[in-house]
Amino acid sequence: MDGVASAALPAAAFLLSLWLTGWLRGYAMKRRLIDVPNVRSSHSVATPRGGGVAIVLATLLPLVAAAALHILAWPLVVGLVGGGALVGSIGFVDDHRDLARRWRLLAHAAAAAWVLVWLEGAPPLAVDGMVIDLGWGGHALAALYVVWLINLTNFMDGIDGIAAVETITVCLGGVLVHLVAVPGQDDWLSPLVLAAAATGFLMWNWPPAKIFMGDAGSGFLGFMLAALSLRAAWLEPSLFWSWSILVGVFVVDATVTILRRVFQGERFYEPHRSHAYQHAALRWNAHRPVTMAVGALNIIWLLPIALLVARQQLGGPLGVAIAYSPLVAAAVLLKAGRSAP
Repeated sequence: MDGVASAALPAAAFLLSLWLTGWLRGYAMKRRLIDVPNVRSSHSVATPRGGGVAIVLATLLPLVAAAALHILAWPLVVGLVGGGALVGSIGFVDDHRDLARRWRLLAHAAAAAWVLVWLEGAPPLAVDGMVIDLGWGGHALAALYVVWLINLTNFMDGIDGIAAVETITVCLGGVLVHLVAVPGQDDWLSPLVLAAAATGFLMWNWPPAKIFMGDAGSGFLGFMLAALSLRAAWLEPSLFWSWSILVGVFVVDATVTILRRVFQGERFYEPHRSHAYQHAALRWNAHRPVTMAVGALNIIWLLPIALLVARQQLGGPLGVAIAYSPLVAAAVLLKAGRSAP
């Protein structure tokens, strides 16, 4: 029964997301929830937004079903559902009317605190063969990590398909590192459900996009990736490093861009078009090759390193350094943080 349900739940997530995204497109057009291109946009055609709600619902409902079927533990599901619903809801409101930044950050912090309570705090960290418990400092760092990943995913959702492709490839990589490091655990189902929901949405968001994700979707994806990586670290401490490697493209691009804008005295939190992926899209005059390049980097470069770390054939911090170094170089070469023309 568990095997049938484990296969059926991702399939249900995909189909529900596919149908809901189409319905939300009609809803957005009726409510005039349209992204109109401006000087900071990477798109040139007015496009409905808010389709990410489909990912939220198509992920959370199967996870609840998995807990009800005793496939996943209720504390994990309650943490994911409560925090994910909060982040998705505040993003949904922001998609309909602009919210003050402080309210969004407060909701993100509350979601981080919620999931950490249900995960029993920050997991121990594996460094050089040692497992280190960082105590209350670790809890604070874990909360900041969740909030940062929520917001950086929102920053990186700027061209067609990129956030969905990132989520799909990272989550499928997460499934593999779970199976390698903790083969007896069923927690691989959570990232698989998220990947399936993102795939259903991608059918509508693939370049040229028929609907955009909106803050509801991008914030939710960032929250889920952060929460799943923390859960993985509770199962096996080295898996935090594996997940950190898998999300490297988004982490490096967003971080390099923000740091460069801060050093230039700019307000990094204001809308801009200076990420490396945006420069690449302008250089190639298309979204599709950039989105495909992100997926290829995740599979060809980052996944093998993440697997080596999961197998404990490579230290976590060293694996992150090796994985991130060429990404940092690429971000600098693509002029991340410099305003695009």
